[in-house]
Amino acid sequence: MSTLDPVAVFRTEAAECLEAIEAGLLDLTHQLDNKDLVDAVFRGLHTLKGSGAMFGFEALAAFTHHCETAFDRVRKGEVAATSELVAAVLAAQDHMRALVDQPDADHGDIGHKLLAQLQAAVGGKEAAPVAAPAAVPAPTAVREAPAKKKNSWRIRFSLPANSMANGTNPLGLLDELRDLGECTVRANTLAIPALDELVPTDLYISWDVTLTSEQDRSAIDDVFIFVLDDMELSVEEIDGPTTAAVAPADEKAAPAPVAAASVAPVPPAAVPEFRPVEAVPAKREAPVAVSQAKAAENVRVPAERLDELMDRVGELVIAQSRLSQLASASTDIALRSVSEEIERLSGELRDTMMVLRMVPVATLFSRFRRLVHDLARETGKVIELVTEGESTEVDKTVIERLADPLVHLVRNSIDHGLETPADRLASGKIEAGTVTLSARQAGGEVIISIKDDGRGINRERVRAKAESSGLIQPGQPLSDSELLQLIFAPGFSTAAAITNLSGRGVGMDVVKKTVEALRGAIDIASVPGQGSEVSLRIPLTLAIIDGLLVRVGSGRYVIPLSAVEECLELSLEEDLRSRGRSFISLRDSLVPFLRLRDLFRTGTKPDVHQKVVVISTGTERVGLVVDQIIGDHQTVIKSMSKLHNNVATFSGATILGDGSVALILDVGHLVAAGQQQEAQLRVAG
Repeated sequence: MSTLDPVAVFRTEAAECLEAIEAGLLDLTHQLDNKDLVDAVFRGLHTLKGSGAMFGFEALAAFTHHCETAFDRVRKGEVAATSELVAAVLAAQDHMRALVDQPDADHGDIGHKLLAQLQAAVGGKEAAPVAAPAAVPAPTAVREAPAKKKNSWRIRFSLPANSMANGTNPLGLLDELRDLGECTVRANTLAIPALDELVPTDLYISWDVTLTSEQDRSAIDDVFIFVLDDMELSVEEIDGPTTAAVAPADEKAAPAPVAAASVAPVPPAAVPEFRPVEAVPAKREAPVAVSQAKAAENVRVPAERLDELMDRVGELVIAQSRLSQLASASTDIALRSVSEEIERLSGELRDTMMVLRMVPVATLFSRFRRLVHDLARETGKVIELVTEGESTEVDKTVIERLADPLVHLVRNSIDHGLETPADRLASGKIEAGTVTLSARQAGGEVIISIKDDGRGINRERVRAKAESSGLIQPGQPLSDSELLQLIFAPGFSTAAAITNLSGRGVGMDVVKKTVEALRGAIDIASVPGQGSEVSLRIPLTLAIIDGLLVRVGSGRYVIPLSAVEECLELSLEEDLRSRGRSFISLRDSLVPFLRLRDLFRTGTKPDVHQKVVVISTGTERVGLVVDQIIGDHQTVIKSMSKLHNNVATFSGATILGDGSVALILDVGHLVAAGQQQEAQLRVAG
C-alpha cells in the first residue's frame, strides 16, 4: 500500500484553494461592495498562508501574508475594494502558484514588484522586502491602521489527540495568536500519561492564553477556523485594565520541559491561574458529525488509477465478449446462463466506470474567466463572458485535451471578433462585447460552442489570403463552409499585424489537429456584423462505446451506436435501380448512401439482402450499405498505429471475442463523404 506524500497533498489542496481565490476575485470585479466575497477571498488567503507555513513553504506564507493583510483592511472597512486591488492580487496569485510549484527556485524580484503594485492599490508606504521568514512574517506590505482600544481575552483550547498525525501544528496556532498582540501562554501537561502508556503521535497538551490585542473576537476565531469543528475552545473577554492578571498558579503546575521548549518564557507575575479547558457544550457535537460525514462523501483518487482501472475494465469487456461467443456456440444451458450474467455485470461495471471518468465542463469553462479578465485589461475592450450548459459531463481525457484549443478560440474571438468599444458604439451595438461558451449533449457527442457578437469573419479577406498563400487557386469555387474552414490551415492568419494575442497563424491549426485527434469535427458559422460561432463536436468518451457490429465482404466493422438512426433492408433489385444516383427515399426525403463494399474495395459480390444503416451527425444524414448486421457490441477503443494515422475513414480499432480485429468507422468522415457525393451528383444532374 502506497503512502501519500504530504507535500503532494498540500500542492493539490493549494491548487484548489488558489482556484477558489481566483473565482472569488473575478466575482468581486463585478461586485466590489460585496462583503461576502471579500470575506471569502480573505479566508482563502488565510488558509493558503497557514497551510503553507505548516508544510514548510515559508516564502509562500510570507508573500501570502501581505495579500491577506490587504484584504483584512478591506474587510474592516479601512480601505475600499477596487479593480486595481483585485488585479494586483490576481497577479500576486500567479506568483503564489509559482511558489507552490517551485518553492526553492529563484523567482528574482517578482515578489517585490507585485508587493509594490499591491501597495499602490491600497495606499501607504513601500512594501517590506520578501525574505524567507519564519512561519508567519512580522512586516506587512500595507500601512497599519491607527491605534485602537485594546481588549484582553482569555483563550483556552485543546486539540484532538490525532491532530498532530493529521497535520495540525498547534505551534502555528500559537504563532498566529502572538501576531494578534501581546500574549502569555501556558501549557497544561496534566493529561500526559505515564511513559509506558504514552502514544508518541498523540497530543496530550492543552493551552491557556491571555491575549491583549486591538483585534476583535472574529480575528481570534479566524485563527482556529480550520480546526474549530474538532477542537474544544473557550474564549472569554477579560474586563478591567489590560495589565490586570489573574493570580499565578502553584509552581507545581508549571509547564513541562517539553512545552517550555516550544513556548516563549512568561514572567511569573504574568502567568494566569490555570483552569482545565472547559468542554464545548454538547450542541457542538452535531456539526462535527456532519462535517466528518461530508468529508467521507468524497475520496481523492489519482487520475492515473482511474486510467488503470479503465484499462482493466476494457480487458474484462473483451474477455466477456469471448465468453459470449463460446456460450453461443455451446448447447450447455448452464454456460449460457453464466455468460449472460457475466455480460450483465460487466455492462454495469463499464457504465459505472464511465460515470467515474465523467467530469462537468464547468471545470473547463471556469478557467476562462481569468483569461477573459486579463485580455479585457490588455486590449482595452469591455468583455462579458457567458457560460451555458456547465453541468454537461464529458470524459476527463477530453476535458484535458480541449483546454488548449479553447484558449486559442477564445483569444481569437476577443482579438479578431470583438470590436473596440468605440467601434461597437459607432455600429449601433452596446459597448460591452459578449463571448459565450456553451456545451450540450447530442447523442454520443458533446457540442462545445464559442460564440461572439463581434464583426464576423470577412470572407473576402479569407479568400484573398488563401489565394496569396497558394491554398486555393484564384477564382476556385468553394462553398461557404469550405471557405470558412480555410482559417484552420497551417500558418493561416488574416491579422494585419502580429500581436501578443494572435497573428502568427498557429493557433487554429492546433485546434483542428487536437479536435481531429479526439475523433471530433469543427463547424463554423458567421454573419457579417453580427458575430461568429465555432462548434466543436466531440465524442463523450474515448474508452468504451456501444457499437453496431456489421460485416462488409469478409471484414467486420463497428459503427458507434450513438450515431445510428435506423436500419433498412436494400434488396438486390433496389440496389440495381439506384446505380448511378445512390439515394434512398426515407419518409419523403432523399438520403445519400455509400456502398462500403465499393469504398473498401472488398472484391466480393454483394449479399442478396443487403442492409442500409442510416447514421447522422447533427442534422446531416447518410446511409451505409453493408452485407450483414451482426448485432450490438461493447467496443473497447484502441488507437490506430502510426502507419494508419492518415486513414481518415477509421477512428480506431477494437478486439473481438475471437481475437480478431474490427475497425471502428469514423462517422463524421463518412457523413461528410456522403454529403460531398450528394453535392457532386446534384451539380452533374
